[in-house]
Parts: sequence; C-alpha cells; structure tokens
Amino acid sequence: MAILRKNFDEADETRPFEDGKGRLDLIQTDGGPVGRAVFEPGWRWSEHIKPLAGTDSCQSAHTGYIVSGRMHVVMDDGEEDDYGAGDFMQVSPGHDAWVLGDEPCVAVDWTGFGAYAKAAGG
Repeated sequence: MAILRKNFDEADETRPFEDGKGRLDLIQTDGGPVGRAVFEPGWRWSEHIKPLAGTDSCQSAHTGYIVSGRMHVVMDDGEEDDYGAGDFMQVSPGHDAWVLGDEPCVAVDWTGFGAYAKAAGG
C-alpha cells in the first residue's frame, strides 16, 4: 500500500477500560497496530487494566506521544517519571501508571497497544 489514511474516531477496534475510565482506539497498519488511548481522571493501570491483563504490572513496552493531559509512570524497580502534553515516551515492560490531575490523558502509542487492555488469553 503506497498511502493510507485512517481516523482514530473510526478505529478498527475499541477496547473500553474497567469502570468506564477510558478506552483504547486501535487501527491496524501494514507496520502493526497503532493505538490512541484516552485515560480518564482517576484511571490507574493497576485498577483498570490489571483485571484484564492478569499480570501484576503492565508488561507492554510503550513508544509513544502524549497528546494532552498528564500521566505518572512507576517502574517495578521504583524508577518513576511524569509525562505531559508534547512529551515523547518510551517505557519498558514492568510498570504501573496513573492519570495526574482532572484532565483526561490522551496518548498515541505505536509499539505497545496491540495486546493492551485485552482480556488474558483473548
């Protein structure tokens, strides 16, 4: 395919998070899936994705961009950082994360969302 246009508002798949705390809009490309996640205020991986993932911490590697809002990430080894609008992020597997403040955090990720927020074994 020489050229492709897709819109996250008409995603190939949408995966809602637990308790209505956001969603993942996923589009499929020849280079693999690309996702846009909307994390609502109060969202936390260990509360809203862990029940779907079935792991103690997020085991997805993320390479992406924060479009809006803010997020705090804590690695299993204790390293941590905050990300906000305009930030590029690269996070290894083995972390928890949560939204900071009262604004949704919107992130686009092109490496870690293929199996994200998908029921274990599904």
